[in-house]
Amino acid sequence: MTVRELVENSFDAAEMAGTAPDVYVRLVNESSSDVSDPKPYRLTVLDNGPGVPPQHVPSAFGKVFYGSKYVLRQSRGMFGLGGTMAILYGQITTNRPVVITTSADGKKKHSFQMMIDISENRPTVLKRTSSEANGTTGTRVDLTLEGDYLRSSQKIGEYFKQTALVASYANITFVDPLGQVTFYERATSAMPPSPKETLPHPHGIDVEAFKRIVKLTEEHDMRSFMVTHFHRVGDKIAGRFLEFAGVSPRLPPKRLNNFQIVAIVDALQRFPDFLQPDAAVLSPVGEEILLAGMNKELQPEFSTVVSRPPASYSGFPFLVEVGVAYGGKALQPGVKLFRFANRIPLLYDESSDVSFEVLNGVDWRRYHVSPEAPVGVITHVCSTRIPYKTVGKEYIADRPEIEREIRNAVREAMRQLGIFLSRKGSMEAVQKKLNIYGKYLPLIARFSTDLAGKKKEPEYQRLMGPSGSAPAEEGGEETEEAPEEAPAQGPKEIEIEQKKIDEYGRS
Repeated sequence: MTVRELVENSFDAAEMAGTAPDVYVRLVNESSSDVSDPKPYRLTVLDNGPGVPPQHVPSAFGKVFYGSKYVLRQSRGMFGLGGTMAILYGQITTNRPVVITTSADGKKKHSFQMMIDISENRPTVLKRTSSEANGTTGTRVDLTLEGDYLRSSQKIGEYFKQTALVASYANITFVDPLGQVTFYERATSAMPPSPKETLPHPHGIDVEAFKRIVKLTEEHDMRSFMVTHFHRVGDKIAGRFLEFAGVSPRLPPKRLNNFQIVAIVDALQRFPDFLQPDAAVLSPVGEEILLAGMNKELQPEFSTVVSRPPASYSGFPFLVEVGVAYGGKALQPGVKLFRFANRIPLLYDESSDVSFEVLNGVDWRRYHVSPEAPVGVITHVCSTRIPYKTVGKEYIADRPEIEREIRNAVREAMRQLGIFLSRKGSMEAVQKKLNIYGKYLPLIARFSTDLAGKKKEPEYQRLMGPSGSAPAEEGGEETEEAPEEAPAQGPKEIEIEQKKIDEYGRS
């Protein structure tokens, strides 16, 4: 979890600055080799992001609830707590200071050695130094924590592999405690769009959220209140909605009573003319980036990506992307589910996730997919607020709106896979018959030539068609390769092929 939190902070920082991430991660054993896990490890995470201004470094990394994620905007984290809590965990387990080195201007880099005063919730800077940055920006975190690498190594490796799958625009280097280097190379220069701050969408907003907006508003009438505080609500739509809800446009929001608030919220959910959430506020992975990651990491025989139109739940816009990969070198037999939320790999509690429930309801035979077929399904939900079931942020709740969008995206992607498999099956059947004809037609032509007392064999290659590959028999010499046994065929197929052979005899 510490590796994940610090790496996600690095990705968020680089992406917000529009920089293709270069992230370096290293774990070093801090005790003798004969000591068993759990034991102290030194974790280093280095990125090429915009860095942190030196005046904010102590509070940003050494104060709980100090962050910039209190706006409604898509980001990997929800509250800005992960990095600080990881540092605090390292301090609790090893009592060693964390070292933060950062450069925001590319001229000077500043290094802070510090600890967190838990009782006062404030940073204690033990040492501060400065040096030349040589034109590079970014942040480096060095902390020591107690961990069980033998138990967590598989999940750490899976985390990096899946991160490279969905963030194919990044370079990721991981050095494990044994010194083994794993490098995930950037596969595309495309970057996802930067997310923007947004307002809650009227559809699905609840009574408590509406009350909070009313309490904080500075507007003096309901028309300007609707335009100011709700996503994609203009003056005309606000007027039509207030008429629909039976509320005066000149009514001050502060004078609304509980009965009126409940009635307005109910009308918000029923009003059909609100515009769909603007996808510009979200930052989906995108077809090009996701396909590049799938082709690089999974190396499939077939791959496709489906992106659904944006929708909303409880006042929050969201967007669903689904990728399907088939065959290739990396996928094992069976269906493998890769789950992502705001580009974060979800590695635990798969069976509790809404995507797992959707896949359980898929009739694979309908799409010509056998149970042992190697299929990978990637589901990505991006939103200003992901509806996680628990604070662990490992699986998404089965909200009806999200479940519907995932199901529709999976069906569309599977239809494309079904078309591919159907064509592949037809081509294989045709090729199998051509192979049979290619084995037996030369023998039949030679026998017919001898039987008719002719010297020149008939041009049987024309029956193979332009796509046929009948082996040419030059000089009438017999092939040394024994013909393979033809597969079992039905009576109708035998009758059709017998007619073709009869035509040869007559020719």
